[in-house]
This record gives sequence, C-alpha cells and structure tokens, in this order.
Amino acid sequence: MATAPRGYPAAVPDRLPPPGPSFLREQEVRIGDRVLRAGMARPSSLPNDWYLCVLWIADEAGVVAFTDVAPAAGPPADPPLARLGPAITGELSGLIREEGGRLAVRVGPVVAPEDPTRPWRTPLAVRAAFGLEPMRSATMRPNELAAAVLTAFRRAVERLHHR
Repeated sequence: MATAPRGYPAAVPDRLPPPGPSFLREQEVRIGDRVLRAGMARPSSLPNDWYLCVLWIADEAGVVAFTDVAPAAGPPADPPLARLGPAITGELSGLIREEGGRLAVRVGPVVAPEDPTRPWRTPLAVRAAFGLEPMRSATMRPNELAAAVLTAFRRAVERLHHR
C-alpha cells in the first residue's frame, strides 16, 4: 500500500492501529473465509440531532485497507465511499432525516488515500455523521442507537465484497 523513496517513511503506513477500544463489543465481519472485526469509537451527539462517530474494520495486525474487502475480481472503478455511504444509509432507513430533499449523512475517510486515483488503497476507517430523525431516535437508548449504526456499517462493508 504505502511506498516511498528509499530512506523516507511512507506518508500512510500499511496498517494503522484501531483508533482506540471499541465503544461496543466488536462485531464479526465475514469477507470470504476471513473474519474481521468492526469497531466504533464512542459516539457523540450535537444539539441539532447530528450523531458523530468513527467506525473501522480491523484484524490482528490493525485496521485493514478497503482493498481487503473489495470484490474478488478487484476494486471497482468508483471510490469505496461512493458505495459504502448509500449502503449504510439504506441500513439505517427511517432513522436518518431529510434536509433539502437529501438524506443527512456525511461519510469520509479518517485517512485520505495517498494516491487519489487509487481510493481503495486506504485504511478502512471512516468518520460518519448522521442527521437523526428526532422522534425516532428519541425512542432508542444510546447503546441501541450505537448498535444500529455499527451493525449498518458492518453490513455495508460485507456488501462491498459481494458487489
């Protein structure tokens, strides 16, 4: 993944450690015969019903790259977040509010790809923000909401491999 001229460290290491302990029990992610783990940092909420969190997929060596969950035929031409964002949104259907005719979702990488033309070669750790539907989210306990977000992320990542 990371290459640099001889004697210089790569800008982005091949593997990053998880951003910290997972707020919830990590969930198993099945990619082919591999079993990875989905984790989530402690989420925070803003007064205007925005829910913020960092999500990642890791194995024993650290956070895996998006290429590790790409289809067996190789990464598609479009960036992984172009697929991951809508998949997470679909899993959280009814929980995310609309703003100006669009769903209130923002998903971005924790680390930008070293080579923008190869967006799948970056650690699979994302910052996510969801504008929650106030009435629906008010009926959920904080751990239920966090579990729904982590499960949606896990399922979306598993879908990346199957498309």
